[in-house]
Amino acid sequence: MNERKGLEEKRNDLEKEMKELVANSKKENRAMNDDEVAKFDENEKAIKEIDATLERMDKVNNMEEKEEKREEETEKTLTTEEKRFYKSVEERDDTKAFATYIRNRVAGIETRDGEVNLTKGANGGVIPQTIVNKIWEKVEEISPIHRLATKYNIKGTAIIPKEDESEGEITVAFQKEFDELTSKSNKFGTISLGGYLYGALTKISKSLLNNTDFNLTNWVIKKMAKKIARFLENVDINGYTNTDAEVDVKGVAGSYDATNMTVTLASKSAITADELIDIQELIPDVYQEGCAWYMKKATRTAIRKLKDGDGNYLMQRDFTQKGRYVLLGAPVYLSDNIKALGTAKENVIYYGDMSGLAVKESETPEIQVLVEKFATQHAIGVVAWGEIDAKVENTQKIAVAKTPNA
Repeated sequence: MNERKGLEEKRNDLEKEMKELVANSKKENRAMNDDEVAKFDENEKAIKEIDATLERMDKVNNMEEKEEKREEETEKTLTTEEKRFYKSVEERDDTKAFATYIRNRVAGIETRDGEVNLTKGANGGVIPQTIVNKIWEKVEEISPIHRLATKYNIKGTAIIPKEDESEGEITVAFQKEFDELTSKSNKFGTISLGGYLYGALTKISKSLLNNTDFNLTNWVIKKMAKKIARFLENVDINGYTNTDAEVDVKGVAGSYDATNMTVTLASKSAITADELIDIQELIPDVYQEGCAWYMKKATRTAIRKLKDGDGNYLMQRDFTQKGRYVLLGAPVYLSDNIKALGTAKENVIYYGDMSGLAVKESETPEIQVLVEKFATQHAIGVVAWGEIDAKVENTQKIAVAKTPNA
């Protein structure tokens, strides 16, 4: 650019000198002398040479711009090999950036702002949005309870309406002309959802850092998702209370309608077909479409052995979903966070539409990389931070099977 500017300034000086030569001859009312003609022709030749040089420079610049554009376009597309791993260019770039960030932290290299496309959070965490999305997709794949719950992403305390039909349902009836129309509506209460901070820690072997960007990032995603899913599902179902830590998450177990939506089994170690029907019938028909069974694997094993009067098993394979079963027309999901048959006074089966559970997730998960903490284990730590609270907002959607006191 400086070379071009210098040539353009020189060209302007030559033109100015040529104009002065002509102006002087006109002023003196004479023809240009031999020296003036020679100088004029010399300047004219020099200008042509400068113009030719500038034209060549423009051609080279155009070639460079086209090359840069081709490089930019190449960066915006995935190679055949990359398509095996990434759904988009953004995902590829974020995967590389996240892996680079982890490796840099381990190597003691400070990642400067703008060096990689990462967003810093309030906890000092750094995580690309595509990585957040993939962790959360995996969390919801692992935990159908958390996936199907109704989510509220609201800062501060969320006040959620809670319908109560104890005073009677809204009615529609025939009416005589000129008679007063009597209205009747349900009572509405509220539930409040706060935000309780949680952290999920995963350790990564330093040997794994030598793996590809995709494998490193994918491994972190899977490990983080598995830990977060197990934790959140436990909170969603069982809640968690710790006075010292000022945590009071109710979950389903602490906020469902224990009076009207519970079937107490006759035995703590077994369940009958009639009891399963009783559980299912607690849910109004209007909500049955979204219902499913939730239980521990050992409980499912016991139920799989139940037969009807014709010798047919009550629980059948769902051939549309790998490893899935159907019980009385509803899908069966497993959870290690639910107690199994055999223990007194425990909730062993949940049945219902989990959209009746309100879950507040007010903070986007953030990640911190802990380098020194696990140095003696030849590992690093990756901790994800988030906020959670959970309560039942529609008690008609969720029923529970409970074992007897003894």
